[in-house]
Amino acid sequence: MPISSLCEQPESLEVVSVAIGHWAVATAPARIRTLLGSCVGVVLYDRVAHVGGLAHIVLPAARGAVDHPGKYADTAIPALITDLERRLGTKVRPRLIAKLAGGASMFQVNPQANSALHIGQRNQEAIEQLLAELRIPILARDLGGTAGRRLTLDTASGIVTIKVPGGADYEI
Repeated sequence: MPISSLCEQPESLEVVSVAIGHWAVATAPARIRTLLGSCVGVVLYDRVAHVGGLAHIVLPAARGAVDHPGKYADTAIPALITDLERRLGTKVRPRLIAKLAGGASMFQVNPQANSALHIGQRNQEAIEQLLAELRIPILARDLGGTAGRRLTLDTASGIVTIKVPGGADYEI
């Protein structure tokens, strides 16, 4: 099926938009989407139950902050897993797969500059380390570059579609 067909949405299809620093969980046949720049979108998907979640991660670590868990990799990913398990009423972590997108360098930063300015790369590293610790395999990545992206998860199929401004849609 052409990607353009995947993007056409019947009126009854639920589309959940995820704001910066938040996460959402949905069951098929919904779609979950977000806009990303230096933030990283983490998709966790259960291929058995056709349930997926998306976290829009802003920073790598909460460092004790508890007021906004969706903002940080180390708090958003566990919260997303908890929501997936609550939705299904069972442990799902062994069945989850991950797909990552975003982490762009939205502003020109001197490569020699303080690593704190390379937020996209720091997000990516923190997320990949946490997923490895949780033994959740990353099946696809679309990270880095200099352009933002729109990420859309189709919960019926687990397909993640990426749209870069001025470019064609593609799947990861």
